[in-house]
Amino acid sequence: MNLDTLRDKLAYQPILLGTIALLASGALAAVSNLTGPAIAAAEAKDLRDSLSEVLPAGLADNDFLKDTVELERDGKTITVYRARHGSELKAALFKVAERGYGGEIQILMAVDADGRMLGVRILKHSETPGLGDKIDVRKDDWVLDFNGKSLGDPAPEKWGVKKDNGVFDQFAGATITPRAVVKAVKGGLEFYAARKQDITAGSGS
Repeated sequence: MNLDTLRDKLAYQPILLGTIALLASGALAAVSNLTGPAIAAAEAKDLRDSLSEVLPAGLADNDFLKDTVELERDGKTITVYRARHGSELKAALFKVAERGYGGEIQILMAVDADGRMLGVRILKHSETPGLGDKIDVRKDDWVLDFNGKSLGDPAPEKWGVKKDNGVFDQFAGATITPRAVVKAVKGGLEFYAARKQDITAGSGS
């Protein structure tokens, strides 16, 4: 094999690989462009469904996914979704989190304009099946006890499980889990009270 032929073969391989890589990246981009909007729409639907679970039916008539404000809490950004009827703010919806027995418990809560709980749902947790998982409304109605509560009802010192002289039930063999949820929800109410002016400001969309 002469030198020219060898040079041709050596040059051919990277060109072929480059062409294949270019075609592959183009195909991936095309698939992404096709599936991206569908994925985004599905995620938006899941979020809207979750938010709607903590709101009484018919309370709001706006698209609260588009009526948001981002606020800082303990160095983290919290997105607050604002539910309105006409121009009147009916509820603020946002996520809070607290560490439970098995890891972080992610919680969605809705607070009315006066700072009273409208609803609480557990979005994600790793608590012990049959014990701590009773925080999930699909397993038990325990989480519904937060409905109607506020920072003044019960009194601040009563925001705890009964084992800690509070008003909320604990689970047999799993006190850490409900204790964490109570702490998170109370913290969420405190956040709303502290940032109420920022949350209620603006006309929304």
